[in-house]
Amino acid sequence: MSLKIYNSLTRQKEVFTPITEGHVGMYVCGPTVSGESHLGHARPYITFDVVFRYFLHLGYKVRYVRNITDAGHFEEEGREAEDKISKKAALERLEPMELVHKYTSLFHKAMRAFNNLEPSIEPTATGHIVEQIVMIEKIIADGYAYVANGSVYFDVEKYNTDYSRKGLPYGMLSGRILEDMLETTRELDNQEEKKNKADFALWKNAPPEHIMRWVSPWGEGFPGWHIECSAMSTKYLGEEFDLHGGGMDLQFPHHECEIAQSTVCNHKTPARFWMHNNMITINGRKMGKSYNNVITFTQLFSGDHPMLEQGYQPMTIRFFILQTHYRSTLDFGNEALQAAEKGLKRLWESYENLQALQPGNAVSANKELEAKVLKLLEEFDEFMNDDFNTAKVLANMFELVPVINGIKDKHIPSDALSAAVWAQLQQKMKVYIEDIFGLKDETIADDGKLDGVLQILMTLRKEAKTRKDYVTSDKIRNELAQLGVMLKDEKDGSMSYSIA
Repeated sequence: MSLKIYNSLTRQKEVFTPITEGHVGMYVCGPTVSGESHLGHARPYITFDVVFRYFLHLGYKVRYVRNITDAGHFEEEGREAEDKISKKAALERLEPMELVHKYTSLFHKAMRAFNNLEPSIEPTATGHIVEQIVMIEKIIADGYAYVANGSVYFDVEKYNTDYSRKGLPYGMLSGRILEDMLETTRELDNQEEKKNKADFALWKNAPPEHIMRWVSPWGEGFPGWHIECSAMSTKYLGEEFDLHGGGMDLQFPHHECEIAQSTVCNHKTPARFWMHNNMITINGRKMGKSYNNVITFTQLFSGDHPMLEQGYQPMTIRFFILQTHYRSTLDFGNEALQAAEKGLKRLWESYENLQALQPGNAVSANKELEAKVLKLLEEFDEFMNDDFNTAKVLANMFELVPVINGIKDKHIPSDALSAAVWAQLQQKMKVYIEDIFGLKDETIADDGKLDGVLQILMTLRKEAKTRKDYVTSDKIRNELAQLGVMLKDEKDGSMSYSIA
């Protein structure tokens, strides 16, 4: 069965055929490390980790490139010249690259906690300034960018006029029409420098207070947001590659601008397939700082946020995300996460039972039950090949749980399944649960010393809470969370822990 992927560019599912047989080139937009990553970031990185894992499962050799934006996130929505990294570094009294290192380390720690595989290459924006400058020079030389007061802007209207004739208009990915954009685009900083409102920055002239700056043919400055991904995807995956992924919020303007830049430079659209995961909402509302509902990974694991009733283990978050198809909206709430926690526990316990049990002699195998089990297992591949539908695979797994538990509890005879069917059930569940979905057991085995130390710390925290010393109580919980040890306050007043 062929793998079909919903291509955001064509707005339909298409059979995936790689450019080079047996190889997949995949680029996913990574984090901006001016602050700690949050719940909204968990979805794309877990989603595309599963995509990566499934390509590997299918036997492809995959080059997975995921960038780090460490030169400031230069937005087109009103703060175009602001360097978030420099601003945050000043607030935290750190050098900008200290801040970058701090939040990059926290990001990597969270990715390990989520059990995400490392990408093949993780390039940084600051490490590729030369490549970005070269690409900008080429765009200027071809007549699709212009210099104004030391800044360089992409000429969107000229691009659209010329490339619309070739069937590659600006807006082809997002479905937006340039004329409508020109009418609705808000006034931005340095708007007077641009020929048109929709033009976006390829390079910005650095004001005196701007810390992160580089020498360029146009003076000292820094790259725009969009150019870094065009430069790095071209360098590591070539002028045309198989798949570009990211959150739906990046579809416009970021990915739209990437297409325009790369098309001018390379005379072809950069990626054949564009994949976009939908957003995570919180109680039906979009996540955002203005709503005060951004939950960082540290807060998510520790429970230290007003919207959280408790801390949640990384595997609970991973399982929660995989329960919904990546193109559907996913609404976060304590009830939903607690349900996911229970569901994962039930699935994992059943999976452990499956691996521990031995099949019977199968003298009287139940052919009807065997047919049901085999059909449910066969559908795993069918659902994943239909645009990575992890939700349907998990639904099938939960139909297998009563069969496995029934055999363990002897409600179903141990010889109801033949050895061959039993082996297939064990093998397929292992491949999907561990290798493709990336779920793991978060308990840890040791000689008892670590547990003893943690029990002492939990006792000290409980005593601090009893005497209302919440500063000490929170300090113990938060610092353990930084080390990957998540404390959980149980309803009966006791405490438990898990280790990422």
